[in-house]
Amino acid sequence: MDAFIAGMPKCELHLHIEGTLEPELKMLLAERNNVRMPYRTVEEARNAYNFDSLTSFLVGYYESMNVLLTEQDFYDLATAYLTKAASQNVRYAEIFFDPQAHTSRGVPFDIVIRGLRRAIMDGERLHGVRAQLIMCFLRDFSAEYAMATLLESLPYREWIVGVGLDSDERGNPPVKFEKVFARARREGYLLTAHCDIDQPDTHEHIRQCLDVLGVDRIDHGSNALEDEWLTEEIGRRGLGFTVCPVSNGFVTSDMKAAEIRRMLDLGLKVTINSDDPAYFLAYVTENLQAVQRKLDLTRDEVLRFERNAFEIAWLPRAAKDAYLAELDEYAATAAATAATPADAAD
Repeated sequence: MDAFIAGMPKCELHLHIEGTLEPELKMLLAERNNVRMPYRTVEEARNAYNFDSLTSFLVGYYESMNVLLTEQDFYDLATAYLTKAASQNVRYAEIFFDPQAHTSRGVPFDIVIRGLRRAIMDGERLHGVRAQLIMCFLRDFSAEYAMATLLESLPYREWIVGVGLDSDERGNPPVKFEKVFARARREGYLLTAHCDIDQPDTHEHIRQCLDVLGVDRIDHGSNALEDEWLTEEIGRRGLGFTVCPVSNGFVTSDMKAAEIRRMLDLGLKVTINSDDPAYFLAYVTENLQAVQRKLDLTRDEVLRFERNAFEIAWLPRAAKDAYLAELDEYAATAAATAATPADAAD
């Protein structure tokens, strides 16, 4: 099963590009930009990636971004991820980026997006990985700052497929950003939002994502299963979930595997993703493998994650169908190969 998962064509829909900053690249950028770090070696930097909650994770996550200063830095960051994604047979990725985490440090929006865009163009040309950007608003900043960031993004509208909402959810309900998301929708952006695991007022926040923001899908969101109305409404609307099991295990000590199993059983469009893989030590392949082992999933069930992902991806129908055809071909070839030894024995 591990080999089957490793070779499977994949789609990743919940990936924070800043969360792919591996310690090796972090230290290289710190030296290049003369940024002082509280550690001297890559190993010390790796050991600093140590946390047990969403809040403690975010402290280290934002501290690490101080090394990202130039267009080349953002290019190198995204190129490293896309190279890794290609090695894991990712065919398509939708990449979150947090411009406010950089503009609040004095790094211009233009620097951030141009570096990421250039890497995406090269990633498709050199590695065959197609990618699109999703711009996230940091919910612990003001709605006014989010609106200003949205307006700043408009000259680059063709480079950004949608907007999202992330960072510390406590005391920052989705309704805080109602006007921002309404304007984003009018500008043609697709909408998603984080509904982080086991947060205060989680059911009300998920409801606000549905009925106030009007999201097209939900990031994380497995607490919705605790509310019958939310579960039925999400299914009725055909919204997808972008869940991140290894990440869940770090910030809540529970992969939420039982919830993933229930989503599959209910026919919900659940997908498996890596979130911040440099911090959680698992890219998309390792996340899929971890869930498969925990739940003893069949090949067909593992394939369903990827079928769901391509179906809810923000792509034209023809592109989805092409990726799904490749996935079907892979499954058929794997099934035929698995049958060969038994046939030979007969």
